Amino acid sequence: MYLKNALRAATAFALVTGAAAQAETITIATVNNGDMIRMQGYTDDFTAKTGHTVEWVTLEENVLRQRVTTDITTKGGQFDIMTIGMYETPIWGANGWLVPLDGLSAEYDVDDILPAMAAGLSHDGTLYAAPFYGESSMIMYRTDLMEKAGLEMPDSPTWEFIREAAAAMTDRANEVNGICLRGKAGWGEGGAFINTMANSFGARVFDEDWNAQLDSEAWANTLNFFVEMMSESGPPGYATNGFNENLSLFQQGKCGMWIDATVAASFVTNPNDSTVADSVGFALAPNTGLGKNANWLWAWALAIPAGTAKADAAKQFIEWATSKEYIELVAANEGWANVPPGARTSLYENPEYQAVPFAQKTLDSILSADPQNPTVDPVPYVGIQFAAIPEWAGFWTEVSQEFSAAYAGQQTVEEALAKAQAIANEAVEAAGYK
Repeated sequence: MYLKNALRAATAFALVTGAAAQAETITIATVNNGDMIRMQGYTDDFTAKTGHTVEWVTLEENVLRQRVTTDITTKGGQFDIMTIGMYETPIWGANGWLVPLDGLSAEYDVDDILPAMAAGLSHDGTLYAAPFYGESSMIMYRTDLMEKAGLEMPDSPTWEFIREAAAAMTDRANEVNGICLRGKAGWGEGGAFINTMANSFGARVFDEDWNAQLDSEAWANTLNFFVEMMSESGPPGYATNGFNENLSLFQQGKCGMWIDATVAASFVTNPNDSTVADSVGFALAPNTGLGKNANWLWAWALAIPAGTAKADAAKQFIEWATSKEYIELVAANEGWANVPPGARTSLYENPEYQAVPFAQKTLDSILSADPQNPTVDPVPYVGIQFAAIPEWAGFWTEVSQEFSAAYAGQQTVEEALAKAQAIANEAVEAAGYK
């Protein structure tokens, strides 16, 4: 049945895209996350259908952001496709730096993209990037260690419960850390995590008049809680741990809990990669009872930089990589638990995918994230783990470096927040927001 469907899909794809008038080699910059690396293994399928070949530039997350930002702002032309997200896409689309993804085929079914993902990857109603996968963040935890501690994870726990559970699950003698969280500098690494946590503590980066709020009591409460909990129950050197480092620790059985991207669920429950695959549970990101959970909204998406001479071939690749047919290709070879999640409505309507243990919790997390109202008190910006302004990546990277220095014990939380306050105010004042 799968082969018949695949042949039908391939025929439809060929009819829609047409045989390549001339075979091209396209260069794609992407992040070194598991789903992206998996996609590279299926590139032969794309080449067989179109004649185009692909060269991959696979980079660590912070390096990827730097490379693609430099390339697109300087019109360097190194890449035909870039892996970017909800922060960059609307800004770059508005600047005319990306090729609009209009004219996608009927078979591609652009209306099937989850509305939250399509909205975040559009500007003025035009889609400028297609989501390879979408995500929020949630709690992944060891059910065996939770049971051993005599605790039961609520569906929507408080931060106080998480701290209590982390302490109870910590076993230093056996190198088990109660909790693993991002501390690594970078606006999209530790900077993203701490901002969502701050949202749940009632903090905000700016008030409605663009005055920085990083010297507030809510921010002090957030960072002090984080540092104290991680000092009690986190891994050594957590100040330099990001997504991939914590994923590895969890897969090795060295984390009781990990709060991070929902996309990680398939990697911690895959017995080929994870030593604790049969004892992982899921819950919504924590809160403090103020009405905001500490979860973000993001998509790693594929976009075409304006000026590439290979836009047609690049668009064919994006149609292939973000299609329903690609999802079916992965499912047929590796099971439904390993398909790229969070991008298409039809995936969550599929009974086979509904049986995946983390599917519903992922969707619930995505649907609960509200970029228009990210904080307890009103703010002048849109975005949950970021503010959707061009200056954010630069100044929040600096802020995250100050925070990481505090996590490493190189300065106090108070010193870090004072510096962060000055950095944020200087950035918005220089940009003319106030």
